Amino acid sequence: LGMTIVIAAGGIDLSVGVSVDMSALVFFSFLVAGFSPVLGLLGGLFAAFLVGSLNAFLINKLQINAFLATLGVLFIGSSTQRLATNGGTPITLTTKEYAHIFSVISDTMFLGLALPIWIFIVSSLVVYIVLHKMVFGRYVAILGAKPAVALYSGVKVPRELSKVFIYCSVLCGVAGILLSSQVKSYIPLSGDAFLLDAIGATFIGTALSADRRPSVTGTLLGVLLLAIMRNGLLLIGWNFFLQQVAIGVLIFVVLALSFGLQKREE
Repeated sequence: LGMTIVIAAGGIDLSVGVSVDMSALVFFSFLVAGFSPVLGLLGGLFAAFLVGSLNAFLINKLQINAFLATLGVLFIGSSTQRLATNGGTPITLTTKEYAHIFSVISDTMFLGLALPIWIFIVSSLVVYIVLHKMVFGRYVAILGAKPAVALYSGVKVPRELSKVFIYCSVLCGVAGILLSSQVKSYIPLSGDAFLLDAIGATFIGTALSADRRPSVTGTLLGVLLLAIMRNGLLLIGWNFFLQQVAIGVLIFVVLALSFGLQKREE
């Protein structure tokens, strides 16, 4: 969902894995240090916020290309995680004192659905409303289509771009806390595995949409397609790396078909 906002604004965020990992790292570090779970959650989300703010600063203040800026943040975040974990040592919290904390986050049920599912549903609805029903969404659309027009139309481009990258990072931070709570451990650099899925789902959704623009519904369809494909490959015994190759090929095929159909329509 965060990548959908960024791509809709005409950018790319290669540091989404850093936001996922840093939120989990700070969350687990706060728990180990004896702070309350609520403070740990707030600290994890703030860490993700800082990643987005750093991206915004590099892009808006230093005028660095979004691809290069987020790539640099990716390297900085990866190195920070290694330094904070003595070269990449996982943090595992499986003792009884932490069991209740993770149980509340991952196992709490409401109307037959687990809390992470409700967070996903609410996040999807909020992003849909923000991106498709609010003024900010129109700013994002014009930034992605005609950034020069946005500037001359009075849109405060730096401010809106900052929101784009911060929103993306915070959403990734939520995902990082949920994922780490499910497995009760933080594994350095594990968030990087979700970069291809985030980009792929967004572009697949863009290719499947009628107007060829990123959207929440399109991204959710892309996520569903990738999940079905990944589970199918897992069932037939393909290893993780071959799955990544297959997903990359799928993304290329869908994009090629999309661009081909678009040229035929033109």
